[in-house]
Amino acid sequence: MAEAETLLDDKLNEECGVFGVYGAEAGDAAALVALGLHALQHRGQEAAGIVSYDDETREFYNDRRIGLVRDTFTKQSAIDRLPGSLAIGHNRYSTAGSKGITALRDIQPIFAEFAPGGCAIAHNGNITNAAALRTDLVQRGSIFQSSSDTECIVHLMARSIQNKLPERITDALRAVEGAFSIIAMTRTKMIGLRDPSGVRPLVLGQFGTSWVLSSETCALDIIGADYVRDIEPGEMVVISEKGVVSSRPFEPKPSRFCVFEYVYFSRPDSQIDGRSVYETRRRIGEELARENAVEADVVCPVPDSGTPAAIGYSQESGIPFAFGVIRNQYTGRTFIEPTDHIRNLGVKLKLNVNKAVVAGKRVVLVDDSLVRGTTSIKIMQMVRDAGAKEVHFRIASPPTAWPCYYGVDTPNRSKLLASHMTTEEMRAHLGLDSLSFTSLDGLYRACGEEGRNDAAPQYCDACFSGEYPLLPQDAITSGDLILDAAE
Repeated sequence: MAEAETLLDDKLNEECGVFGVYGAEAGDAAALVALGLHALQHRGQEAAGIVSYDDETREFYNDRRIGLVRDTFTKQSAIDRLPGSLAIGHNRYSTAGSKGITALRDIQPIFAEFAPGGCAIAHNGNITNAAALRTDLVQRGSIFQSSSDTECIVHLMARSIQNKLPERITDALRAVEGAFSIIAMTRTKMIGLRDPSGVRPLVLGQFGTSWVLSSETCALDIIGADYVRDIEPGEMVVISEKGVVSSRPFEPKPSRFCVFEYVYFSRPDSQIDGRSVYETRRRIGEELARENAVEADVVCPVPDSGTPAAIGYSQESGIPFAFGVIRNQYTGRTFIEPTDHIRNLGVKLKLNVNKAVVAGKRVVLVDDSLVRGTTSIKIMQMVRDAGAKEVHFRIASPPTAWPCYYGVDTPNRSKLLASHMTTEEMRAHLGLDSLSFTSLDGLYRACGEEGRNDAAPQYCDACFSGEYPLLPQDAITSGDLILDAAE
């Protein structure tokens, strides 16, 4: 990957978002799903797909495309080819960066015909035993068409002896390990499921007589749907003409929702389990100011994800808030240029410093996380070049020292700065006057807890603590993750 792309990918990235509509009037399900996917674009920007079913023709329709939703699912290019009152969709973030036919095959929803009929599946999360399952299935005669772990579910469904598709899905998922929030559809039903630990989000909404399933509540807002509730960990809902029927097909486990959804992944205007993401991030900033005070003249967010925490830091510390770093809203991935000099200017296509705010000032920069540190170095230097007297970084999460295996694109552990450096070593490496992180207890307090229960953590915080609630068997087998016996 070119250096310019690395600079702008110095974040943990969600791999996907899911959205589905049942019972849309006038056959507008696909158009509504496209709107929902647009609201969930932050969860996956490589590709998108939609599958619909039309009662009049009794046919499934499928369209999967590389690119942003706004560029691919327009009335002229796609929506007219996706009729019906039932549709589900998926945004994808490609971790492998594959292109062409391989990438196209990996785009979800995945559709297959089974003995009971057709079924489409869209999956947010990661199956941590997918490699072992895939090897076993191939040895038993399965032929895979993609590199997606979701296809393992399809093959397991095909081998199930259950008569109905919802039962085949749950039968397949009992063999699966890892994190999953899934939306599936048959000719007559839409199905939503979350893994027993509830690592990834999934919510239920309603507008009129139609039902909606979505990764986040912000996507309900765009189509005017009302939030009903979160799908609970280990729950399956089957939506049909009978309404919403709930069941618990999996063995119960302690809930371990991904705490990083609050820090970065979810949109700030979403609600998670009734809690405002924006307000939680603002409270993280307050905790950060209480734990890591510094004398300074101005608090500036690293846009856009650092903004709520920077507001909270400013409010708690009394240091004035200002936009000292400005984001260019119209830049996607940086252009790949032929020379190192031009590549190294890549971050300036996305971010620029407001000299009037930082010149001659002691500046506190608030960001949501510190991953590789490549972008942080560039931002620090840009702020110093603009005349800042001091540059202090405050990070609205604990040090990210461990990879995620539950649906997040994370660098190898050796690429994570906090995996092999102390805070002081990171400060010196980045050339900062000071560097501090939110503590795990502070993060939990911002999320409404008294602190972290070390004996039974309330959230999945493995990227900070290294305590994996669901052991990633594929990573351990391949040697990507080595855990000490004590861990």
